[in-house]
Amino acid sequence: MTPAERYRAAKERARYPQLTAFAADMAFEFDEFQLQGCRALEDGHGVLVCAPTGAGKTVVGEFAVHMAMAEGRKCFYTTPIKALSNQKYTDLVKRYGPEAVGLLTGDTAINGNAQVVVMTTEVLRNMLYAGSSTLQDLGYVVLDEIHYLADRFRGAVWEEVILHLPEHVRIVGLSATVSNAEEFGEWLVTVRGDTAVVVDENRPVPLWQHMMVGGKLYDLFADDGRGERPRINPSLLRRTDEVGRQYAAGHFRAPRGRKRSYRRPPRFRPPSRVEVLERLDRAGLLPAIVFIFSRAGCDEAVQQCVRAGVRLNTDDERMEARQIIDRRAADLPESDLHVLGFWEWREALERGVAAHHAGLLPAFKETVEDLFVRGLIKVVFATETLALGINMPARTVVLERLVKFNGEAHVDLTPGEYTQLTGRAGRRGIDVEGHGVVVWQPGLDPKQVAGLASTRTYPLKSSFRPGYNMAVNLVDHLGAKQARELLEQSFAQFQADRSVVGLARTIERNNEALRGYAEAAGDKDDFEQLVGYAELRRKISAREKELARQNSAARRQDTVASLAKLRKGDVIAVPTGRRAGLAVVIDPGLDPVRDPRPLVVTEDRWAGTLAVTDFAGPVEPLGKLRLPKHVAVRSPKVRRDIASALRETGITPPGGRKRRKVDVNSDPELAGLRRALRAHPVHGLADREQRLRWVERYERLAAENEKLRQRVAATTHSLARAFDRIRRLLTERGYLTDEGERVTEHGRRLARIYGESDLLVAECLRHGVWADLGPPELAAVASSVVFESRRDSAGEPRIPAVVVPAWRETLRVWTELVDDERRHKLERTREPDPGFAWPVYRWARGESLESVMSAAEINGQELSAGDFVRWCRQVIDLLEQLRDVLGGEHPVGRTAAEAARSLRRGVVAAGSV
Repeated sequence: MTPAERYRAAKERARYPQLTAFAADMAFEFDEFQLQGCRALEDGHGVLVCAPTGAGKTVVGEFAVHMAMAEGRKCFYTTPIKALSNQKYTDLVKRYGPEAVGLLTGDTAINGNAQVVVMTTEVLRNMLYAGSSTLQDLGYVVLDEIHYLADRFRGAVWEEVILHLPEHVRIVGLSATVSNAEEFGEWLVTVRGDTAVVVDENRPVPLWQHMMVGGKLYDLFADDGRGERPRINPSLLRRTDEVGRQYAAGHFRAPRGRKRSYRRPPRFRPPSRVEVLERLDRAGLLPAIVFIFSRAGCDEAVQQCVRAGVRLNTDDERMEARQIIDRRAADLPESDLHVLGFWEWREALERGVAAHHAGLLPAFKETVEDLFVRGLIKVVFATETLALGINMPARTVVLERLVKFNGEAHVDLTPGEYTQLTGRAGRRGIDVEGHGVVVWQPGLDPKQVAGLASTRTYPLKSSFRPGYNMAVNLVDHLGAKQARELLEQSFAQFQADRSVVGLARTIERNNEALRGYAEAAGDKDDFEQLVGYAELRRKISAREKELARQNSAARRQDTVASLAKLRKGDVIAVPTGRRAGLAVVIDPGLDPVRDPRPLVVTEDRWAGTLAVTDFAGPVEPLGKLRLPKHVAVRSPKVRRDIASALRETGITPPGGRKRRKVDVNSDPELAGLRRALRAHPVHGLADREQRLRWVERYERLAAENEKLRQRVAATTHSLARAFDRIRRLLTERGYLTDEGERVTEHGRRLARIYGESDLLVAECLRHGVWADLGPPELAAVASSVVFESRRDSAGEPRIPAVVVPAWRETLRVWTELVDDERRHKLERTREPDPGFAWPVYRWARGESLESVMSAAEINGQELSAGDFVRWCRQVIDLLEQLRDVLGGEHPVGRTAAEAARSLRRGVVAAGSV
């Protein structure tokens, strides 16, 4: 270093002593964005850091912990998911020791009064509403993965925390790269005061994009050496075009002298998962994460590798992996290991192959994460849940498809999702570069992949909206007026108000255009006359359509009546369509609920049902054909004989039939409108049509402008208005009083119930719906308000007979609540789902895991051990809320406590840290 550089470094150390001490303990040099974030924090500012996955944002969060320790204050480190909380807790314990660090998640509480506490964001939100004493001396809050506030279901929690934290608490927000970081930072400045925004878009490890076509890897982009926008690799385009033609349907040239013919193309078979692994291994691209958007697909991929004899670990690695696996599985009851598929799972892990998805047992999932970080697993087949914050980077990420099922439909990956997934490629400090690989399939255009890989626009949009629990807490802590003001400060309203500015400008521009259209049509009097004439034309057109509909309805009514009179053996004419011609009725197809659908056989031997839409008007029998008592229409011989007999009758279809029809010209209303049109002053103008075109443009733009005004009206103060609607409903139901200004006893109970169906739970408690239930029965019925079946499930859930009355009452309460929500124009509470009632009921009764799992199905689908544990823990969370809300003296409170204890055993109780 030069003397000047040494002087600057010394000056830096003197200005930022805490950063200097913190950096000295690190084994790497900080990037500039990390230094910027830490300096801002030591200067006393809040910080928002936006950087790519794997860039090292958590360094700034960990510096907040260091600052809190140095100042003797508390730091809460919040994460969106328990797995990430567990991982961060382990990291901080290694640095500061178990006495200084605590962990609070929905099902784990360790050293909650420590100076540094890692927690899920919901836990902090609940603390703020409860006024917890743990908040004393709080100096820093780290909101890791703060971009979760865009999450449709859980995003509101982040904004609640930001809005409710005391002013003196400094917030450190860590976010993935978003394109509107400055807008988000501007909002933070508005509600939290001075906040520094640090944005870094450079990946610390460069990412190379590839496509695998067959078994060969191609670079997605070609480097032209000029530093310009990358172009797609021409070799890749040629190869995909060539292979695509090979597997596309079409004509194939026949040998000389033979006629050109069409044949089915060969079926495309992508490289097997084993072949993909072998190719990556040869290229030195392991360890890898292969994203498969299906739990069953992930498990099947592991089985394929095991069946193929894949071994990616050395003998030493295998033994080390076994020791870690056995140590982590020590808490699992030995009697349950067979049911959990432990031995098969362990064998795959020892080979260096694993699956990772939400259906895994938590202990299994955490073991996979631990082994992968240690380099003892070389490939993980995962669903996209792995990309959500957990520190599991790999050298390579493989995407089998660019389409995933979102619970309702198969949809294309967005650029943001693609970046989040491939962002796992490239381990900082280990890999020189990361690699993203997309496996080619017919129909997949490299240009589509290039578009995903090069798009850099990922706006962060708020999903914040008031709910019932939030409303009673806000009214109780702030009063209705201040609560409305707080909602107006949310990021959601901040974004909405900004959108209104653009809409207002559009409305003003449209108003100028409207004035121009009106002037082009004529002076003011002329314009009003033209508008009146255009309105008459619209009325005439509407009346003509109405009369046409009446004709159509009358014709359909006549047709239905005629079909109802048909009898077996009647010969009829089918007027149009593929079945046009004669047909004989085999069965009239009469139904008390729907229109008749006669089963017929036609003269060309087709058998099937006909509908009203197959006839242009009423149907009349043209003759009669004798048929046997039982007609086997599926028999080709029977159909052939009937068609032959039908043709021999000599009956010919009629040329047409007169139908009942409304005479349009005799309609007095239409006649009056037409007379008014002819008498109108505009009717005789020579340039009438030209001037009317300006009126048409005016009215079309005016309608668009009105829609924009309605959007502005709906957007302005939208959250406050929604809050007022919620207050009205809660006042009607006795949770608020004095026109929504004060919280009642029932409201205070609701304020301590957290969950998607908070008001439904409160109503069930209030009306005694769950009284007189035993612990297993209460666990079963309570599960219905937390459990949600996967969208692709089918079948009827099994409900224990003893629970059915309470379940029906719960459903009745929900129905009444939804009726009120509809009347108040509020979002509907989700319907209770009893799909988990049977398994949780049996587990609460003390049955073994084997007996519960062997009989457990969720709406026709086998229940995985991981899902079983996850849903049991959510039921426990609700039961413990009931215990705390009602108290130990309340009968339902005592039952809830006992039910929670009965569920917390075996694999459900096995520690996850």
